[in-house]
Amino acid sequence: MRNERKFYIDGQWVDPLKPNDLEVINPATEKPIAVISMGTAADIDRAVAAAKRAFATYSQTSVEERLALLEKLLEIYKRRYEEMARTITAELGAPITMSTEQQADVGVGHLQGFIDALKRLKTREVLPNGDVVRREPIGVCGLITPWNWPINQIVLKVVPALATGSTCVLKPSEFTPLNAILYAEMVHEAGFPAGTFNLVNGDGLECGAALSRHTYVDMMSFTGSTRAGIAVSKDAAETVKRVTLELGGKSPNVVFADSDLEEGVADGVAQCFNNSGQSCDAPTRMLVERSAYDKALEIAERAGGQAEVGNPEEEGTHIGPLVSHIQFGRVQTLIEAGVAEGARLLVGGPGKPEGFETGYFVKPTIFADVNNDMRIAREEVFGPVLSIIPFDTEEEAIAIANDTAYGLAAYVQTGDPDRADRVASRLRAGMVHINGATHRYGSPFGGYKQSGNGREGGIFGLEDFLEIKTVHHPARM
Repeated sequence: MRNERKFYIDGQWVDPLKPNDLEVINPATEKPIAVISMGTAADIDRAVAAAKRAFATYSQTSVEERLALLEKLLEIYKRRYEEMARTITAELGAPITMSTEQQADVGVGHLQGFIDALKRLKTREVLPNGDVVRREPIGVCGLITPWNWPINQIVLKVVPALATGSTCVLKPSEFTPLNAILYAEMVHEAGFPAGTFNLVNGDGLECGAALSRHTYVDMMSFTGSTRAGIAVSKDAAETVKRVTLELGGKSPNVVFADSDLEEGVADGVAQCFNNSGQSCDAPTRMLVERSAYDKALEIAERAGGQAEVGNPEEEGTHIGPLVSHIQFGRVQTLIEAGVAEGARLLVGGPGKPEGFETGYFVKPTIFADVNNDMRIAREEVFGPVLSIIPFDTEEEAIAIANDTAYGLAAYVQTGDPDRADRVASRLRAGMVHINGATHRYGSPFGGYKQSGNGREGGIFGLEDFLEIKTVHHPARM
């Protein structure tokens, strides 16, 4: 079992100030694979102090200097790519094919997107009135990342902080800390100055709150549940620091009768089940036009029945376990609620799949005849659970789609380009995918309403880590 008890602070691997061990569990085997230390507010203080000292000089570096460091980091990441994929499979349970093709790939794609954006960034511009606007690094950034797409969120926060000349303290999820430790090794090897990047493991109640409340932290960037995002915002409010949030979702997938049903419905099922359903932007509510409803159910039932659960260490398109016993319990509770509220089970249901008694595996589940007032239609399940809801008109589809506290993503399937644009313009979501189009590196990721605020990725992600300064020169200058 790996010993990963140290934190990365001020360019060195250091022991925690107070020993507090936590085992990292492989969710497929339920056995420990590593031991980490859980930090305290005192460890956060030490990391923030290092970041504050480093900011004084790092904030004055040139864009060219920072680009060179980022290019080196990209080179190192590519060299250790397979190691990253294997690490995520071990601690998250993502099947190795999915880890290789998706989970690890984001570390390359997002980093390249930020490099390209930094080259285009205007750090100084002159307004028509003669005043000068400067874009400057915001300061010390507290970064809290989740377990479901771990390196994705780490790169989307750490890289823009370092790219803009800010410094940071990262607190990754205690369920998936090993990829963060690996990334810290890469940052160190790339040669970023001591104190610019710091890593402290711990939980939200102790370390997360200490970061959010810290006087010397200028910005908090958080990804996780809406409940925890509210807590971060409240903790940060007393020091009036900037807070960006990427939170939950209950994304609608609006399927019109004029779409390619075979492709659209099957793809919708696959996207919902991807990453074992543990994606904030997963299309978990499939809204189907009434005239195509029965046909769509046939396709969904067939696609869902073909979805397989399997060993994450084996290659293939199967689904892995959920991340923890806690998440397993939450998903089971909501599947049982769907049954109790009268939704019709097409595929799956409560309990573990046959042959997978060990591990946090769940049955890929599809409910039909759901209405938008049911818990499975309103709450974020965060498991491979799809709810299918019928609608009669375009207006009704838009109303149902928007009838949610969330607004992260939305999906539209239609053969009519005018309808696609018309519906997309009325959906209250930060991202709309038309006919299976996927998210591209460099484009902004984020949502409306209780799905958060701010955007991650590319030039938009850099802007969140910059302050605007106006310099008023005398007319003669």
